[in-house]
Amino acid sequence: MRFGRRLAPVLALAGVLLAACSNTPPPPVVTSAPPSSTTSAASLSQIVVGVDDVVGGYNPHSIADSSTITTALSQLLLPSVFRQSDDGTRTLDKTLMVSAEVVSQVPFTVKYVIRPDASWSDGAPIATEDFIYLANAMKTNPGVIDPAGYRLISDIESRDGGKGVEVTFSKPYPAWQTLFDNLLPQHLLKDSPGGWTNALATSFPAVAGPFAIKTIDTARGEATLQRNDRYWEKPAAVDTLILRRSDAAGIATALRSGNDQFSLTRTDSTGLQLLNDLGSAVKLHPVPRPLTASVLLRPVSATLSEPQVRAGIAALLDRGKLITTGAKGGPSATLKADAQVLPPSAKGYAATIPAGPPAAPDATKAEQYFTAAGYKKEAGVWRKGNKTLSIVLASPGDQEPYASIAKELASELVAGGIEVNQIKPQPRDLYSSLLAMPVVNGKQQASPDSNSTVGVDIAVVGQPVGGDPATVLASSYGCAPEPAPVDKTKPVIPANPAGMCDQGLQATIDSALTGSATVTDSLKTLEPQLWSQNVVIPLFQEAETLAVGKGISGLTPGPPMQGPFGSAVNWTRGTT
Repeated sequence: MRFGRRLAPVLALAGVLLAACSNTPPPPVVTSAPPSSTTSAASLSQIVVGVDDVVGGYNPHSIADSSTITTALSQLLLPSVFRQSDDGTRTLDKTLMVSAEVVSQVPFTVKYVIRPDASWSDGAPIATEDFIYLANAMKTNPGVIDPAGYRLISDIESRDGGKGVEVTFSKPYPAWQTLFDNLLPQHLLKDSPGGWTNALATSFPAVAGPFAIKTIDTARGEATLQRNDRYWEKPAAVDTLILRRSDAAGIATALRSGNDQFSLTRTDSTGLQLLNDLGSAVKLHPVPRPLTASVLLRPVSATLSEPQVRAGIAALLDRGKLITTGAKGGPSATLKADAQVLPPSAKGYAATIPAGPPAAPDATKAEQYFTAAGYKKEAGVWRKGNKTLSIVLASPGDQEPYASIAKELASELVAGGIEVNQIKPQPRDLYSSLLAMPVVNGKQQASPDSNSTVGVDIAVVGQPVGGDPATVLASSYGCAPEPAPVDKTKPVIPANPAGMCDQGLQATIDSALTGSATVTDSLKTLEPQLWSQNVVIPLFQEAETLAVGKGISGLTPGPPMQGPFGSAVNWTRGTT
């Protein structure tokens, strides 16, 4: 063996010397092939989408989390009982459901039958418990989107081993098909740290759609989704979807080069021009969102509980300037919201805003209202006795367009003689805590553990719109379904972010919600009264720009106010 080890190098050296003496040229050195100029097979099964950001949270039922990325991920990853088609009609989603139908009118009862093979990505079945979890969360948590229908649910019972769900309502609910969108995995969320407030704060613990999460990298601004191998229905046509953050110039460049197949972003006038400069290679579509940028003058505030003070502030606002500041020349600029309930892009929308404030500022009327409320203007500031007219103005962090609107609004109020303390809490804190501060005898009260948090008088936020109009009406303007406590010293949570509850309007709101009166007739009565309250001052419906390049097929703008992601299972790479 020792001899063999010595011989091997000698033989190898001899081979080299013989090759050097031979006239036969040595074999060519093998190198890596040069990169092909054609599109790789991997890229043909990958679609890249340009977005504004991918930062969480991702709870589609939370107003605080409302964003393009949240809408996209919920449509790609979560199951829904009904889905909207591109014309807005709702149809049963047969990928999840066997059936859903009203089985009793008294009491109003709906029975749902879930497909036996429908399950979460961890193997747990989608079942009755998921319906119960979502219904309870929507009934009890503040800052959720359109809770009024869930508040009518009195009982949910399991049938057929959890694959049958029988839901009983305390009153008829004609819009029952709008319930149970974007079901969540209760078995993973019910006992999670932080509860509902932190649900889907950073990712999804389990999914039940055609795609699954591979990575969400908020630092890089990129979310990568891949085909969900556990999905029981039609598999996605492409392997990978990448949602990638970029600014306006970067998105225009990526669309021009073909690195992005499409983008869905909040654009201002500059961003729109960059996209228009791409010419016919990119098709542009405005996509209204289910949010109206609004100013809330909250009557649960001790300062704004006086109608004259709210009217005075409304008369100071330059609504046109607030709209210009927030829309920035983008698609929202054409969607001025001149009605309280229906957004401008909705079918049947008509302006209901009366002449005068808040449609246009009127300093003289503002002075009259403040004077009637007992204030006097001293050295340019409104005061009542020794107390300055001072308000706390809040917006959700640095979220746009709210941050820009709030800054302009603060300037207008200060110029009108009002002291302003502007705060920018994190979105989830704003909706789940500050705008849900307990109310005692109609006035918000800081709780003992609130760390000296002050109550919010005025909020610049997005108001959910676009769902069933009666549900939007009851969710945004109605009182809680429970009767008002006899003991006025008992704290209660406001039923909506505006802190509005007018028992004189509630019967009409309830009639619309339960179908005993038409929404059209109810709004004819309510719209003038809602404007006169000066509680919610809508500015404009938010909108984004969908820019579609030539590298994708099967993409449409999607259902009204929902966007294109619901059809992603059918997208392929190719010409538009």
